[in-house]
Amino acid sequence: MEFAAPRQNIAQFGLREGMHVADLGAGSGHYTLAAAKKVGESGRVYAIEVQKDLLTRIKNLARAEHINNVEVIWGDVENRGGAKLKDGSVDAVIISNILFQSENKGGLIAEAHRILKSKGKALIIDWIDSYGGMGPPENNIVSSDEARRLCEEAGFSFEREFPAGAQHFGFIVKKS
Repeated sequence: MEFAAPRQNIAQFGLREGMHVADLGAGSGHYTLAAAKKVGESGRVYAIEVQKDLLTRIKNLARAEHINNVEVIWGDVENRGGAKLKDGSVDAVIISNILFQSENKGGLIAEAHRILKSKGKALIIDWIDSYGGMGPPENNIVSSDEARRLCEEAGFSFEREFPAGAQHFGFIVKKS
């Protein structure tokens, strides 16, 4: 069962052919692959994940779908330099369903800010609620307001909210 709709959420993000995108905490790769299709062969998507088995899964899925613009990177995105990308090197960042499990939420948002180009955008999606245990534990939930505050503290400006599915909030912020 897929609770968030990666293709629909990526469609809200305005990705274009040739863009470079980082999927921080790429997980099973649904957002990575949706973004890779949007940016096309002239673009690049960096799937950054701390769990090596998930990176292998993403690499295999991309290969099976003949998607050649995905690069998997083993990294801890909660720490400065953990994404293993240069400062100001990507046009867009995806942070989907990892705030609730992040131990260093501020570090995660700061790392997104560091790797984004000036005027680059970040797509933030996370759980609204635990839904009786269907989602993350109640005490791990990060509200949309808290996520916005973290983004603003890191130097992002709020751009807009969008519907990200029944169980999730979604918004886009821009690097000033």
